[in-house]
Amino acid sequence: MQRRALLALALLAGPAAAQEAPVVSERATFRVTTFATGLEHPWSAAFLPDGSLLVTERPGRLRRITPDGRVSAPLSGVPQVEAAGQGGLLDIALAPDFARTREVFLCQAAAVEGGALTRLIAARLAPTHDGLSGVRRLLDATPAQASGRLHFGCRIVFGRDGHLYLSTGERNQRERAQRLDDLAGKIIRLTREGRVPPDNPFVGRPGARPEIWSYGHRHPQGLAVNPWTGSLWEAEFGPRGGDEINIIQRGANYGWPVVSHGREYWGPRISRETSAPGMTDPIHVWVPSVSPSGIAFYDGAAFPGWRGSLFVAALNTPGLVRLSTEGDRVTGEERLLTGLARMRHVLVGPDGRVYLLTDSPQGAVLRLDPA
Repeated sequence: MQRRALLALALLAGPAAAQEAPVVSERATFRVTTFATGLEHPWSAAFLPDGSLLVTERPGRLRRITPDGRVSAPLSGVPQVEAAGQGGLLDIALAPDFARTREVFLCQAAAVEGGALTRLIAARLAPTHDGLSGVRRLLDATPAQASGRLHFGCRIVFGRDGHLYLSTGERNQRERAQRLDDLAGKIIRLTREGRVPPDNPFVGRPGARPEIWSYGHRHPQGLAVNPWTGSLWEAEFGPRGGDEINIIQRGANYGWPVVSHGREYWGPRISRETSAPGMTDPIHVWVPSVSPSGIAFYDGAAFPGWRGSLFVAALNTPGLVRLSTEGDRVTGEERLLTGLARMRHVLVGPDGRVYLLTDSPQGAVLRLDPA
């Protein structure tokens, strides 16, 4: 307890504050450093070519953090968001050719006629790094929902095929995940211009949305491409237990809420079945929950022992989960920094360090340094 308390106090110490003794884990020894503070519920981040970091804050701000940990004023040009419940300004991703185009992609909760929905937008970052221009809407995950501001999903990743993949939550309305005329509870696949690729699985099918790549998802907030196999991995919140890691396949149904390892928050099982014909099983399940948010594969040089790992930012129990992998299999699990802070996102920097975003009104960016 004393060790965790000292680490938590150090979160307030400001940029580049070294934090107590090294942490000895199964495959690496590291120190936790506070890279930047003064952020309100940071949600996602992306490294720019100059080594600085763009960070979204859920209330609707986008900031740039310099390599020495200085946090900018909010960038201009960010569209208004629905910052209520779990909504707000959520994921950010750079275009694969960002160095040439300066194009960025953002996912947000948006208020529209009829309620709120998940929205994907594209914009260009100014050469001065202080604002966005040319903001355009690529997709609204319709239909909008009037009740509740939960389960927006909202993670973005580019696949090896050059297409954009977007996760959407089922907005806490379970039946939406199984509906093919509804974009909630899905993994969506688009061109970077927001068009539907002609080889999407439901193109031309009556009553189905052609943007859908997979369905039957509850609240997916983690997406990452396995750099060794090219497969798309997804982390998904269960209810009370039943959090999942899935490998996303074309046209597959991942079962929510027909099958689940989870329970209702008041106790009973969601479903008697954890597997069913025609539905794709997860490759890893947590019971009880860890509440998995952002995920990142480690392929850096700073921690050779961690190569091949998938890191999972965990909200409850708070901390960082490291999964050992071989190809497209999970072979082991290690819990790190348990109880330190609610972790919203994890990413690997160009320096090979691991960066963590803490989900708090006084949020921070932490860095794991070799020790």
